[in-house]
Amino acid sequence: MSESPPPTDAQVVIAVVRTGGIGGIRRQWRVEPDPADTHDWIAMIESCPWDADADGTRGADRFVWLIRVRTPSEKRERELPDSELDGPWRDLVDAVRAASD
Repeated sequence: MSESPPPTDAQVVIAVVRTGGIGGIRRQWRVEPDPADTHDWIAMIESCPWDADADGTRGADRFVWLIRVRTPSEKRERELPDSELDGPWRDLVDAVRAASD
């Protein structure tokens, strides 16, 4: 007996939007990983400091990153200035960008 895939609304969806910069051009990347890969993506999502205070430093012509995540158990959203896109945030954004290309 084969196991049926989970319903679409239970999948992981990650969207990254980058705005700002000199041209003010908006870029967007999105990934909906296969159910077999969701464990790795959820681990990456959970490693990010979602509830940490933002330092709010933004300079002229800097990028702003909006990261939206939906997992079977939650929805999260975080906006970060370019200066805070490091560590687990950078890993998540780079993975989404690579997977969506």
